[in-house]
Amino acid sequence: MFRRLTIMAFCLLFLSAALTGCATTRETTTPEKASAEPAFTPFHDIVDMAFVKQHVSIPLSQDVMLIDARPYKPKYIKGHIPMAVSIPDSQFDKMTDKLPANKDALLIFYCGGLKCKLSHKSAIKAEKLGYTNVKVFAEGYPQWISDKSNYPAVSAEWIKAQIDKGADMVLVDSRPKRKKYDKGHIPTAISIPDMQFDDLKNQLPAEKSKLVVFYCGGLHCKLSHKSAAKAIAMGYTNVKVFAEGYPAWVAYAGKPTTNVAAATAIKAGEEEGSIDHAEFKRLVNDSPEAILLVDVRDADEYKKGSLKTAVNIPIDDLEEKIKTLPADKPVVFICGTGARSGEAFYMVQDVRPELKNVFYVDGEMTIKKDGSFTLKKLPM
Repeated sequence: MFRRLTIMAFCLLFLSAALTGCATTRETTTPEKASAEPAFTPFHDIVDMAFVKQHVSIPLSQDVMLIDARPYKPKYIKGHIPMAVSIPDSQFDKMTDKLPANKDALLIFYCGGLKCKLSHKSAIKAEKLGYTNVKVFAEGYPQWISDKSNYPAVSAEWIKAQIDKGADMVLVDSRPKRKKYDKGHIPTAISIPDMQFDDLKNQLPAEKSKLVVFYCGGLHCKLSHKSAAKAIAMGYTNVKVFAEGYPAWVAYAGKPTTNVAAATAIKAGEEEGSIDHAEFKRLVNDSPEAILLVDVRDADEYKKGSLKTAVNIPIDDLEEKIKTLPADKPVVFICGTGARSGEAFYMVQDVRPELKNVFYVDGEMTIKKDGSFTLKKLPM
């Protein structure tokens, strides 16, 4: 109880004082600034990781829903709390059909940590819809993966991208070999049925830091989770689970995937659509007018400090304004963690796929009132 009260007090203090602020009044001649909006109020019911662990089960109870409020791309697909459903806050009003019919069901929202307000905004919206048991795991995904006994879940899109680029990954099918694996499995996967894990664990890589991803038969299947826990107990430090498993792969694998190629000399980052951190700093410092910087955080955050040449188009307003983005100038989206900026990048691909000179900053960006900033890579 003391820990929960402490977390709540810290979260309320931090969020009300300095939620990834963003503000200057300077703007370019392209998209207009968003209108002012009321100051953000954090959600009133905060829970800690012990509470989340208590309610995360495989399969998840019908009376519990764990909801990731971060953008589906690029955040959710490459790492989320197992069993969490993706309902990005920017898409909340369009995805309310994913919420349970039972208004008394436990809803736990989370996002990118104490600096992220997406989960708070979604929780407030859920209460307005009549849900009576709504919580926010304010420490969110960063706190989840900071516990070495935990592992993240990934999605089919992420698995496909790793296979396509030949990533140094060991993909493990935890289902029975004859009944399941031999009848169909994900390309490159090896068979280590969970029931035979101890006998076949020598097939795992000798290097304990190598990426190992387990999957089985979907969200009701425990085998991959059991095998992942065993691998962690053996000392493997980069373990993930494709919780939706082989059924999701079959549903997705036939869909074409595209890698958007940059039509400029801008150096790309590691993630699709991202800009290299050193390249971004160089452009901001030496050639700020060569790119259009778009801050997609909310107006109240923007006002507290942003890059001097950045314009503000909150992610909730971006879709209808994508048509105003220039085709003759690189566009770089920024936010506080790479979540909303990454969502902006993928939104542009959906609405204006012909617009190639588009990037986003993937990382934790802290911006001061004078426009100076620090940028660091976030943990996977």
